[in-house]
Amino acid sequence: MGRRFTQVDVFGTGLSGNPLAVVHDADDLTDEQMQAFASWTNLSETTFLLKPTEPRADYRVRIFTPQGELPFAGHPTLGTAHVWMAAGGRPNSTACIVQECGIGLVELRGQDGKLAFAAPPRLRSEKLGRSEVTKIAKAIGIPAKQWVAHAWGDNGAPWMMVQLADAETVRNLEVNREVLATGQHLGLIGLEPEGSAYAYEVRGILREFEDPVTGSLNAAAAQWMRERELVPASYLVTQGSAVGRNGEVSVYDDGERIWISGRVRKVISGEVDIPRV
Repeated sequence: MGRRFTQVDVFGTGLSGNPLAVVHDADDLTDEQMQAFASWTNLSETTFLLKPTEPRADYRVRIFTPQGELPFAGHPTLGTAHVWMAAGGRPNSTACIVQECGIGLVELRGQDGKLAFAAPPRLRSEKLGRSEVTKIAKAIGIPAKQWVAHAWGDNGAPWMMVQLADAETVRNLEVNREVLATGQHLGLIGLEPEGSAYAYEVRGILREFEDPVTGSLNAAAAQWMRERELVPASYLVTQGSAVGRNGEVSVYDDGERIWISGRVRKVISGEVDIPRV
C-alpha cells in the first residue's frame, strides 16, 4: 500500500546538508518494516511519523539508521518537524511544537525563519574513560596529551567529544574508523580563527560512516563549549567539509536552553510502498 514519502535536505545551503527520508502515517508499520526500509534507503537516518501517545506531543517519530533505531537525533528532529508542518500538521500550542521520540518530549520553535530544537539534557557529560581515550587516540593518530579537552556528550546518541588544536586540524584529519567499535560515536571539534564566519568545525564519525551534518552532536558540543565559555551566546558552526558537504548549524543560548537550528529544504515527495518483511 502506498503512503506519503518526503525526502529533505537538512542543515544545507542548497543540496549540501544531510538528507533525511520521512515516511508519513506509519502507525501500521512493524519494527521490521521500518528497519528494512531504513536499511534500503541507506541514508544516515530515516524517520517514521506516528500518532503521539503523550498528551502534550503533537506527533511521534521513530528514528532508524541502516543498522538500528535511535532514541534521538538532531537532523531527523528538524527535518521531520518541517515535513509534519508542511503536510498540514498544526501544533497544540502557539509557543512551540512538541515532538515525542525515544528520549521523551523535545520542543521546537521558529527562529529567524527556521525551526530550532531545544538541546536535550546530556545523559553523560563527564570526561571520557581511559579505554575510550586510548581507542580514539589510535583512531585519529593524535595522542591525548595533544588534545585540548575531551568529554561525553551523550544525549541519546552516545557522542565521545574531543576538542583538537584548531579547525584546520579537524578538517585535515584522516580517521581510521575501523578502530571504533560498532555503535561508538566520535565527535571532533576545532575552533576557527578569530574573524571566521563560524565558531568551530565539527565532524561526526561512526565505524560505518562519517555523518555529513549532525544535530545531536552539535547540541552536545554547544552545551560543552558554552559551559566552558569558549563561544558567544549566538554563533554558527560548520560541518561536512571532510565528506564534500557544506553544512551550517545555528546555535542560540537564551539563558535557559540552547537551541539548534538550520535550513530544511524539500527535495523529493511522492509515495512509497513498504512490503511486509
